[in-house]
Amino acid sequence: MLTVYIDFKSPSAYLAMAPTLALATRHELEIDWRPFRTVERDVPRLGQEETVGESHRRVRAAALREEAIKYARHQGITLAYPSELGSTDLALGILATWTGDRLPFIQAAFRAYWQDHANLDDPNTIAQILADLGQPAEISKAEVSEALDLALDHADEVGIVGAPGYVIQDQIFVGREHLPWIEDLIVTAGAAKA
Repeated sequence: MLTVYIDFKSPSAYLAMAPTLALATRHELEIDWRPFRTVERDVPRLGQEETVGESHRRVRAAALREEAIKYARHQGITLAYPSELGSTDLALGILATWTGDRLPFIQAAFRAYWQDHANLDDPNTIAQILADLGQPAEISKAEVSEALDLALDHADEVGIVGAPGYVIQDQIFVGREHLPWIEDLIVTAGAAKA
């Protein structure tokens, strides 16, 4: 079992989907998808009298965005930053309450955010995603909010600090760059069982 923590507004989590699914397929792993709220920031605007630190933060943020767009292009997916990053709490709450196969919802929510710039904190948007998936579109905002709070508390207890966050064999990894190390752990564990 591989536990993966995601936030739909995290470009890193979006870019991690294909390689994570490929890893799970190669090793016949089940993935337990869990919500995690990240803090994403806009690229700071150029100021009239910018300090060296402000300039560094602006240039670094813009470079990280360009890097994410290049990785998306390499994967053959669209990653277009919305004009406002917004909240994804309602979609994350739905993920926390979802029973059964979560992957169709996850893929639809990522597409809605990164390709259509949909507001994943809007009940109408989420209801439409659910309806498109053939799921009941009625949402209890209180129930979903409570489920998300419990899921975030659990993530905090586990020690998750970012998305994508991976937990395997009681080890925590944050970032898709750790997938080769995670795969080594899977292979080693498989060899030990053989």
